[in-house]
Amino acid sequence: MTLSTVASRTSGRLADGLLAALVPIAACAVALGGLTTWVGAGSAGSPARVAVTDGRVFLPYGDVRDTAAFFRVTNSGGADDRLLKVTSSDVGGEMTLSAHRMTDGRSAYAETVDSARVPAGGGLAMSPLGLDVTLRAGAGWQEGTYVPFTLHFERGGRIEVQAKVVRPGG
Repeated sequence: MTLSTVASRTSGRLADGLLAALVPIAACAVALGGLTTWVGAGSAGSPARVAVTDGRVFLPYGDVRDTAAFFRVTNSGGADDRLLKVTSSDVGGEMTLSAHRMTDGRSAYAETVDSARVPAGGGLAMSPLGLDVTLRAGAGWQEGTYVPFTLHFERGGRIEVQAKVVRPGG
């Protein structure tokens, strides 16, 4: 056997060995990429643990029955959640999630949104300047009345709360 034959066989074995090692390395890289995407999408860690407090609904002014409700939503879990809708047996008509936006001319407008993100380890504080629930107030509502609401979440299910009727700004 000549020296060139030995060198040729050695380099062939080396190439085969490197190729054999490359396959599991590539598989690990693909798995790591998938896990990174899963974690980035908020799907890793503990599940969403959503709580709702501080329910308020503004007492309408004058003959106008349209008003807004606000809640403080916290998520102590390890995964993001989404508020999908809010319902109430004491509210007539449709209720919508609305986000208030400012224009360049310093005027505001409400925009209906399909859902609202509740980040893991964070929360969502509804307010007249941000997100609220627009609704038609009941005829008998007075300051201090409590109105039942159900908040529907993508992962956290349904949470039933009471919102106190308050004067705007109160």
